[in-house]
Amino acid sequence: MRGLSGILTLPAGKRAKWAVLALWLVVIAALAPYASKFESVQETDDTSFLPADAQSTRAVELGRAFSREDQVPAIIVYRRESGLKEADRRQAQADQQAILAKKLPGVVPAPIPPQPSQDGKALLVVVPIAPGGDIESLNTAVEEIRERVGRGDGTLQVAVTGPAGITADLVEVFGNINVQLFAATATIVALLLLLTYRSPILWVIPLGAVVFAEFATRGIGYWLARAGVTIDDANAGLLLVLVFGAGTDYALLLTSRYREELRRHEDKHEAMRLALKQAGHAILASAGTVVVALLCLLAAELNGTRGLGPVAAIGITLVMVAMLTALPALLLVAGRRAFWPYIPRYGSAPREESQLFGAIGRAIATRPRLVWIGTTVALGILALGISRTSFELYSDDSFRGSVESVEGAKLIEGSFPAGVSAATTVYVQPASAAQAAAQAARSTEGVAQVLPPESAPQGDLARFNVVLRDDPYSAQAFETVDRLRERLGERGIVGGPSAEALDGRTASVRDATVIVPLILVAVLAILALLLRSIAAPLLLMATVILSFAAAFGVSVLVFEHVFGFPGIDPGLPLLAFIFLVALGVDYNVFLMARVREEAEEIGTRQGLLKGLAVTGGVITSAGLVLAGTFAVLGVLPLVVLTELGFVVAFGVLLDTLIVRSVLVPALALDFGPRIWWPSRLGGHEWTGESPIAPKSATLPVEG
Repeated sequence: MRGLSGILTLPAGKRAKWAVLALWLVVIAALAPYASKFESVQETDDTSFLPADAQSTRAVELGRAFSREDQVPAIIVYRRESGLKEADRRQAQADQQAILAKKLPGVVPAPIPPQPSQDGKALLVVVPIAPGGDIESLNTAVEEIRERVGRGDGTLQVAVTGPAGITADLVEVFGNINVQLFAATATIVALLLLLTYRSPILWVIPLGAVVFAEFATRGIGYWLARAGVTIDDANAGLLLVLVFGAGTDYALLLTSRYREELRRHEDKHEAMRLALKQAGHAILASAGTVVVALLCLLAAELNGTRGLGPVAAIGITLVMVAMLTALPALLLVAGRRAFWPYIPRYGSAPREESQLFGAIGRAIATRPRLVWIGTTVALGILALGISRTSFELYSDDSFRGSVESVEGAKLIEGSFPAGVSAATTVYVQPASAAQAAAQAARSTEGVAQVLPPESAPQGDLARFNVVLRDDPYSAQAFETVDRLRERLGERGIVGGPSAEALDGRTASVRDATVIVPLILVAVLAILALLLRSIAAPLLLMATVILSFAAAFGVSVLVFEHVFGFPGIDPGLPLLAFIFLVALGVDYNVFLMARVREEAEEIGTRQGLLKGLAVTGGVITSAGLVLAGTFAVLGVLPLVVLTELGFVVAFGVLLDTLIVRSVLVPALALDFGPRIWWPSRLGGHEWTGESPIAPKSATLPVEG
């Protein structure tokens, strides 16, 4: 522990601060060429996120026997409710010829005859695109196609949909995600820090240190992606929000303790040394908790979920290092004047104890058992909303607002089987079994049409397309895919968009089942090491789980009755659990680490009251900042990111304002010294006067 304290206090040296800043500048300069390329290595192909042993993944590999390049169809739908006119059909043919004549990148030159509907109201033109792994080529081709065909004349409706159309719309959503999120997150953090510190100078320093860490994370993330770690646009956005949120939390904790020590020590370097020594251990434990929780994602089957683990863990590690090195160095260079106009003068009266949280602590102390039982019951009632959880969020519902690919799919459903917009493909070995497999597929419930089989140019392999009766991304379509797989058995491999979506959902459920217990055990172990106790970690974990359940229960009801969302994404509970449990434990670590420090001097009861009064303001400020950063996800027009942002933001506020401020103190006061069992504090209590001075206490948010 002494060796660790020595390492933590290194940046507080009079000369060390300049060396630390110079080292960070060298690191940033070295990573700059790679940080700027971070977006270029992010995955966009849905199949890249699926488990390697999933049927849909194997189908992609088998498909390469028919074509060297994967083809993604863009489907142009022409529909007139009163029936297509001859001029409409001529327009469709002219559009197809013009598109092929342009020789757009990736567009397959062989024309496919337009497909009319039986009711005479719609016509489909399929334009296969072989982007060769270059998502920009696909996006450019779809944009050119849409520019050519337009949106119709009012009575004639035209839209570009299909897998290529959906992919292009997703690319448009994520095209500027990092710029949008960075601007929005930095603005929110800057405003909240300005309000917290009430200083025109101080807010710039932690924000600058966080930007250092974010930049370094992007540079290392580039090399992780090059090494084979799957990183998509959504994960990159989550990484940015996580680094900003966690970094600001650590900055608030360290800066608050540094300001406290500046009142006690004339030498700013000595004040920083003590601040790092005391707050540094809590920051290390907090970051370690989040890192371990994130690394549990390596057990995921979904490549996207698994890829988020190491890159986010590195992001948290780097932001922790930045807050323990770059931030102290910057604060020391700025000196006391950084806190202007509320400069903490040497020998001035302490202003860190919050009158509000001191009063809350004393109120809880009168009837702690009644408080924690009542709070637990209230949170349990909020958690009942979980029973309304529905995973009925599918691709057509994943966008907020109007999207052309979704509109096109609805036009197709009006005249064709819904599955036409994203056909299911069945691969059969040996090829001689293709006809029998096709016949079995035709007799499968939910199948609208089976196209004739075709053999691969080489190898004993055949395939045929299956058109599903229902929306290819709906629960009914997934049931049909399951029936197909059961009917075909080992002779058929079922792939295509519906199968890929189903396999992704199946893997999400499996990942949550496996990873959640891993996270609980890992976080519990870290808390036990930090607090040198068994009882306290068990109680803290119970409160965090209850907090998550309450936040998720309320969120489900809000999604259904306020936002009007049809359901949630199957991957949402796992991501929400990771962020809320890992980050929720953070605030308990900040509080209980200070309580233990005080308890060794004045006993558990008085230590809890003082710890709550001293940390209450800064932890609440940190919670507000973290909630604000995750709420920024709502600026993106995707339902799943809006849901994730809301769950985490609401959960952080619930944890900060209720669980950490009321429930945990009440439990600790009721258990008394026993909360530290089996450590030596478990049998000791101090019986002197309370160190709380309520009349002179003030809020700690003072620059």
